[in-house]
Order: sequence, then structure tokens, then C-alpha cells
Amino acid sequence: MAKALGMIETRGLATSIEALDVMVKTSFVQLVKQNMVDPALVTIVVEGDVSAVKAAVEAGVETARKKGSLIAFNVIPHPDGSLPQLFMEQPIARKQEAKIESSLESQSE
Repeated sequence: MAKALGMIETRGLATSIEALDVMVKTSFVQLVKQNMVDPALVTIVVEGDVSAVKAAVEAGVETARKKGSLIAFNVIPHPDGSLPQLFMEQPIARKQEAKIESSLESQSE
């Protein structure tokens, strides 16, 4: 299965939630991240196979457009492996490991 990333940026949290609901009901995609710059600017990132992501983004765009809240959207088929690192946070377990390692290093000095 070829992976793709799909993004929709909306004005308002409620519209982003409604668009995401339509997206996951339309196609087999999974939420990767929801990023709130502030309550008025929300970006949703989903992943799945290329055709599913395209269909999901189209459905989400239509929903956000009807509400007058669509700002931007994009589908990236076959993203480079390093791309998700630009906008993804480290998993909580990795953050905790990094804190422990940092604390151990400072204690040994």
C-alpha cells in the first residue's frame, strides 16, 4: 500500500472536527495530527493509501468550503521519509527517554 499525507487547514476547531469526521467516514485514513496554531487556525493531517487520502481530503475540503472555513489543503503522495519529522512531535515515550538520558548525563558530570 502506497502511503500519502493529506492536510486540511480550517478556520475554527468545530469545522476541523466536522471535516475530519467526514474524512474518516469517507475513506480508510487515520488521523496523524491535529495542530492548533490558535483557536482560529487548525490543521488536520491524515495518512493512508494515495487514493483514500485524495478522496478523504476532497470530502473534507467540500465540508469546510460549505462552512466558509477552508483556508488551504494539500495531498502529498509518497512523502519522503524525513518529511513527517518536520511537523510530528516525538512520541511521549521517546520524550521521557530523552529526559532521563539528559538527567543521567548531567548527574555524571
